[in-house]
Amino acid sequence: MLRSTIYAALLLVCGALTGCAQTPLSSATQADTVETGTVTGDIGAPRNRARIHTELASAYFERGNMGVALEELRVAVDADPTYAPAFNVLGLVHMDLRENAVAQQHFERALRLSPNDPDINNNYGWFLCQSGREEQSIAYFLAALKNPLYSTPARSYVNAGLCAIRKNNERDAFDYFQRALRSEPDNLQALLNLASIQYKRGQLELARGFIGRFNKLVEPTADSLWLALRIERKLGDKSAENTLATQLRRRFSGSQEYQDMLKGKFE
Repeated sequence: MLRSTIYAALLLVCGALTGCAQTPLSSATQADTVETGTVTGDIGAPRNRARIHTELASAYFERGNMGVALEELRVAVDADPTYAPAFNVLGLVHMDLRENAVAQQHFERALRLSPNDPDINNNYGWFLCQSGREEQSIAYFLAALKNPLYSTPARSYVNAGLCAIRKNNERDAFDYFQRALRSEPDNLQALLNLASIQYKRGQLELARGFIGRFNKLVEPTADSLWLALRIERKLGDKSAENTLATQLRRRFSGSQEYQDMLKGKFE
């Protein structure tokens, strides 16, 4: 159940950027104005060209046009081989292409150029998590969170929580998701995963509160309706259970969740 909860949240919230890694465009546009631990030097024409082409590459990447994104990044790196955000986006593109060895090289170069950049640390942490190195990944999420200028700390807390779950470390995952909510009270991934964890723990009223907030903030997913239905079933609220069952049938009749409901597979 929890695996599908995570998957649904990722699809819902992240869109084109796998795993909710920090949007490359943000890293590129902030690089010349936010102190990340790297001496930026004179921001002349080469740096501006690198920044502009990195921003273009980010846009193409988000649209799934990897070939053009790579060409824009080649121009960016040629203009300024010390521009860390370009290598950050190169890492994301090659990660998406499942070229992990190349992706790792680019992420590591980006970190050498800007070791305290929170977006780069977050993205490299997600790369490590996705490539089976969950324990290593946590250190990079925490490194991102140490930067007081990091504008989206909830993202790294959520990523740390997702990676902790992959290692069956529910206790740490719960803590990371709670921290994400303290940083961003309407964070959808944190709400959905906290609801699932509380359901597993038998904390049904708390689970109901989290999933209720999720379903009010966005259009419910098959997974969020299914979780809400099972919570109400355990709480004994037949009216709420029937209402959720109707929504699941009307909206997601082809889903695995609806099939499980028909078969009575509630656990």
